[in-house]
Amino acid sequence: MEQMLTGGIAVASAFVGLFFSRFWVRTRDRFFLYFSASFYIEAVLRVALGLFAEGVESNPATYLVRLLAYGLILLAILHKNRPRT
Repeated sequence: MEQMLTGGIAVASAFVGLFFSRFWVRTRDRFFLYFSASFYIEAVLRVALGLFAEGVESNPATYLVRLLAYGLILLAILHKNRPRT
């Protein structure tokens, strides 16, 4: 059951990545590019977690990949809100 839920989260993350990719193609705004990349990274991570044995979730590398994905979201928000000079 856990693998099925992980697969569902992976598909949802990939779908959201496609959603943001579409907006990036239209606007060429890096905000959407960063969000898209973040959700694609999360989708790949979920697929990897679903394919490998139990206990991979507690691996420090898993958290580093998530830190990268969430860091991209934070970077996008900071970049979008910085003052223009």
